[in-house]
Order: sequence, then structure tokens, then C-alpha cells
Amino acid sequence: MARLASTLVMFIVAATLLPVAAATAQRVAASTPSGSLIVASDEPGDRLVLLSAESGQQVGTVPVGGRPRGMVLSPDGKRVYVALGKDDAVGVVDLASRHVVRRLAVGKDPEQVAVSPDGKTVYVSNEEVAAATGVDVASRRTRFTSPVGKEPEGVAVSPDGRKLYVTGESDSSVSVLDATTGRSLTKFAVGARPRFVVFTRDGARAYVSAENGGVVSEIDTRRDSVLATIVVGDRTTKPTGMALSPDEKTLYLANGRSNEVAIIDVATRTTTVTIPVGERPWGIALSPDGRTLYTANGRSGSISVIDVAARRVTSTLAVGGRPYTVLLVP
Repeated sequence: MARLASTLVMFIVAATLLPVAAATAQRVAASTPSGSLIVASDEPGDRLVLLSAESGQQVGTVPVGGRPRGMVLSPDGKRVYVALGKDDAVGVVDLASRHVVRRLAVGKDPEQVAVSPDGKTVYVSNEEVAAATGVDVASRRTRFTSPVGKEPEGVAVSPDGRKLYVTGESDSSVSVLDATTGRSLTKFAVGARPRFVVFTRDGARAYVSAENGGVVSEIDTRRDSVLATIVVGDRTTKPTGMALSPDEKTLYLANGRSNEVAIIDVATRTTTVTIPVGERPWGIALSPDGRTLYTANGRSGSISVIDVAARRVTSTLAVGGRPYTVLLVP
């Protein structure tokens, strides 16, 4: 009789908890699309590391070649383009087969990489030779190699595909090129040691992070001039990678040497909060729904996963090596 009563109690408890467990599973599934991948470039390991966004577990690695740094996803989401600094090339990684299926010669020492909105052209910043190069993906032919500012780092193409923006670390500049011909359109000054560039969806504004200046420059892209300078913290924060929220009201900023992420209110141009993450966060990625943020922590060999609403790190994913850039593949 006692055994029967005990069994009955266990059944009632299980029946009570089952709907709760099911609801929790539904919330997790809703917040992380099934099958999504986190991709990190491991610079000294000459590889890309693939992790499940759902479980956080590593699901594979892709050997790509010498010193992988900047990465970008193709417009159709099927390939990753990764700059290979030691190989003077961009590796084209097919995500279905998880292999490098093509290598594009892009000139000396590519740092960052961008792709045109139509997916036909890949662009890189060539740090050692102060140039930017555009390459036709299908034919592998060089469209142009154009001079830009000293030690170019960031490279980004405008949403309409017409202009290319390249940051010059040593001369604190942004060079603007015609994205088709490589012709120089203009050049303007920003904060010290500019790193990355992100655009609003309509392309009317861009943001440029300046590592040594401790600022972000807001750019009027119609006039190609600085509209405002946003001071991040006390200027010792070393801002690098950036991501804009889907509603474009919030800018997320990886503050490399400060080991944190800054959240900036775009309207007021002020930092609202900082979130501690791993050591030396460089790359940053935001989920399409704007709910989850990822940082590549170079010195920690990890990725921090941040709940944006709660404004805290919910998990730390082991990558190994020295991750530089992180992408989320839906």
C-alpha cells in the first residue's frame, strides 16, 4: 500500500512538472533557431570553429589556411568568406560540406573582408601595402587594387553596393571608394586607430569604431563626413567590433582591452551600460531577432553569449586558440 501511494505521488508530481518542462523547452527553441551555427575564426589555429547555437557545443572545424581573421557571410547564407593574411587570399568555405571550395587571390596581407550585396564581388583591406582590393567571385579576376589610408583594417560596402569604406589605422582616416571601379571618392578623418564600419539598413549613416581614440564616429554617408563623435566610457575602452540592433536604436560595441561590451543608445549617443565578457573581445555578432549577442574573446579562447534583455552573459563557449571574428549563421 505504501509503495502504491509513493508511486501515485510520483505520477502526480511528474504530471504537474511536464507542462512546465515543455514550456521551458519551447522558450529555448524559440530563442535559438534550430540548426543555427556560430562560426569563429581561430587566427593561430588556421581554422574556423563551428558551434551549435542551440547547444553551444562544437560541431566541427574547418582548416582554411594561414592566419584567418576577418569573415563575412555570403548574401545567400551558404558560404563564409575569410581573409587569410599569410596566404594573401580569401578562403571560400561552403557551409553544407564544411570545406574550402575556392581560394581568391586578393593581394598582400588581407585583414578584413566584405562582400557586395549581390554576392558577386569580394573586397579586402590590404594592411601591409595600404590598399583595398576588389575581386570578382565567379571569374576570380581582380577588379581593382586602390590606394587607401595607412594600415587599412576595416572594410565595408554600403547597402546599395555603390561605395566602399576602408579604415586607415595609422592615419586615422576613412577612405571612400567607388565599389565598382575602385576610384577614390573622398577621404576624411575619424578617431585614432579606426577599426570597423557598420551601416544602417538604408545606408544613410555609418558608424566607425576608433580603438585608441575610445570613440565611435557617426557618419553622414550622403556627405561622407562626421556627423557626431560618441565618447565610449572614459576613452580607455578600446572599441573594436560593432553590431546594430534590428530597430537600429542600439549599438553594441566590443571593447577589446577593457574586456567588456558597451551598449550605446543611438538617439542620445551615450553609453547606457557595460557588460563584462571574456578577455580581449574583438568580433561581435547579434542574432537576427536582436535577443542574443556573441563576442569572440581572443585572449580567453572563448565566445561569450549575452542575453540582451537581461544584459548579462548567460554562457561562455570554449573555442580554443585565439578567436578573432564571430558570425551567426541562421
